[in-house]
Amino acid sequence: MEIEILHLLDGARKATGTAVVIDVFRAFSLEAYFYQRGAALILPVQTVQEALDLKKAHPEYLLAGERHGAKVEGFDVGNSPSAIMKLDVKGKTVIHTTSAGVQGLLAASKADEVISGALVNAAAIARYLQKQNPAHVSLVCMGLEAKRDTEEDVLCAQYIKSMLEGCPLADIDARIEQLRFQEGKKFFDPAQQDRFPQADFGLCTKRDCMNFVLQAQQTEKGIQMVKIDA
Repeated sequence: MEIEILHLLDGARKATGTAVVIDVFRAFSLEAYFYQRGAALILPVQTVQEALDLKKAHPEYLLAGERHGAKVEGFDVGNSPSAIMKLDVKGKTVIHTTSAGVQGLLAASKADEVISGALVNAAAIARYLQKQNPAHVSLVCMGLEAKRDTEEDVLCAQYIKSMLEGCPLADIDARIEQLRFQEGKKFFDPAQQDRFPQADFGLCTKRDCMNFVLQAQQTEKGIQMVKIDA
């Protein structure tokens, strides 16, 4: 198995083999929590207008997503895992659009298979890849708004790679703790609690707490994220 780490939208476009599109803060952590809490289906879409049009056609769907970290006006919820803890999502279909992670999913058109990546299911992702044993794995770090790298996505890629190589990072927990002083510091900024609530940091960095992967599947109606136990 050949493993490479790629970055941002350009990396997503270059990804081949099985692409793991990583967005720890917060897109793919959120999607994992949606499924953990009983959501039926997640539909990632590229633009806000696509999301609104789909909601208009299906008023019963939930709208989730952000731009510049803030909940989009008219959406049911932003990109915040802690926010959905207050929602009844069981059996719901969720429309999801974000600035980084979702854009990467949709850009990875050269890959044979695309799955999402986050710390909450990193070990499950490694198990899934070991079982599937693709010739090539592309770990794509989406970063902040797909414009610059961020420590949490790079760490997640390195962690998955280390498990695939049989040498899991010995300092993974210490490095996760360090994130609160790096990109994660926004979750501890009192002035940004409306966009980045502190509780999201803990939820997004709770590594290996879910035993499934989310696979992007192309359908006639667009891409949908499908939960696969691993």
